[in-house]
Amino acid sequence: MGIKKINPLTPGQRFKVVTTFDDITKSSPEKTLTKVKKRSGGRNNDGRMTMRYLGGGHKRKYRVIDFKREKHGIPATVKSIEYDPNRTARIALLYYKDGEKRYIVAPKDLKVGDQLISGNGVPPSIGNTLYLSDIPLGTTIHNIELSPGKGAAMARSAGSSVQLLAREGKYATLKLPSGETRLVLTTCLATIGTVSNVEHGLQKSGKAGRSRWFGKRPRTRGVAMNPVDHPMGGGEGKASGGHPRSRNGIPAKGFKTRSKKKLSNKFIINRKK
Repeated sequence: MGIKKINPLTPGQRFKVVTTFDDITKSSPEKTLTKVKKRSGGRNNDGRMTMRYLGGGHKRKYRVIDFKREKHGIPATVKSIEYDPNRTARIALLYYKDGEKRYIVAPKDLKVGDQLISGNGVPPSIGNTLYLSDIPLGTTIHNIELSPGKGAAMARSAGSSVQLLAREGKYATLKLPSGETRLVLTTCLATIGTVSNVEHGLQKSGKAGRSRWFGKRPRTRGVAMNPVDHPMGGGEGKASGGHPRSRNGIPAKGFKTRSKKKLSNKFIINRKK
């Protein structure tokens, strides 16, 4: 899988860079693993807008993803690699030996026909899910649980991966994509490999309309507003709006928003850069 620059036959294609879909083997999702995905358009239960700049976009179906991988010891075969409009990574359809079908987030280099398995005593090959206590040190992993049995929470987006640095007692030391180093219980599950669609970050939309397909509406700059609407609003002509900050007055550059009382602070060894 790679990326391609579109030949500029129209203005919208002039700067467009998209990923090729060479790795996709099936175009329609598995019906038994899809659900209706309702949209709010940024409105709450009173119909009032609580999230700005959302709405519209192409209709989607939600693909139910197995983030727990709790079918231990039961081998599964990869039947297809598919596109998922709800996430940046590709997804893989697994057929388990007992007849059940499930979707997982597809790791990089996973191929149709590969055999996957999860649980204790499993070889650390791409796509297999093991406990952090069983994974060799230095291994690249993704889809990592933060609490045992709760399901994968970390390193799920396209191209992301975590490195297992060390183990001491009941904790494993992980280096996250942000550069942060933190402790996670060794009884948590993780999947071997890097998440697929690594070139996702190299894409360029090419036109504003493509953002509308994704359900994103035009975002008004704070400096273009009036003082009543934004801390950076007002001024004559192109006067700057002062220090960059959000609509609520929270500084945008370098200001730490993480709570000092957060319980999980004790598990963080080095903060992200």
